[in-house]
Amino acid sequence: MFQVRIHGRGGQGVVSAAEMLSVAAFLEGRHAQAFPSFGSERMGAPVMAFCRIDAKEIRLREPVMAPDALIIQDPTLLHQVDLFSGVTREGLILINSTRSFDELGIGEFVQGFHPDRLCTVPASELALKHVGRPLPNAALLGGFAAVCSQVRLESVFAAIREKFPGKVAEGNVAAAREAFEIVMKEREEANHA
Repeated sequence: MFQVRIHGRGGQGVVSAAEMLSVAAFLEGRHAQAFPSFGSERMGAPVMAFCRIDAKEIRLREPVMAPDALIIQDPTLLHQVDLFSGVTREGLILINSTRSFDELGIGEFVQGFHPDRLCTVPASELALKHVGRPLPNAALLGGFAAVCSQVRLESVFAAIREKFPGKVAEGNVAAAREAFEIVMKEREEANHA
């Protein structure tokens, strides 16, 4: 079973991201579940959502305590909340940022992690460019598809189109596509360095 924990703030589409990820996995014939964990349910408050993906039926219902992947939609949470609880050195970490892990102040923490499993993508900027609002969720799912074999980009597109209507869907698809391309290009450059 592959377990994902998504961190962000209320109003950033954290719950929608988990739902779209589970739909993308489901469209590929996998079993998936998504559910939120709310603290104080207000705009801007820290929010978590979870997604599990498996080849067989998922019976677990508790929060993801040991994630295989972290998707961090709001880097301002990095030094406010224990985002990394339960993640191992084999974990995948995807952060919405234009800055490196060192610049974000967590370079020392991620030493020993596999570099191919650490990724930043400017998801808010891509969403602003393509959708007109800085909601990073769909773009981050495009980045996730590039860095993780759990879902294909085409399935992410289908999940986005299922979640959002017309023009909003296509803007989010464009943001996800560009995020995917950015991550793939970064990985290619890193492999040639």
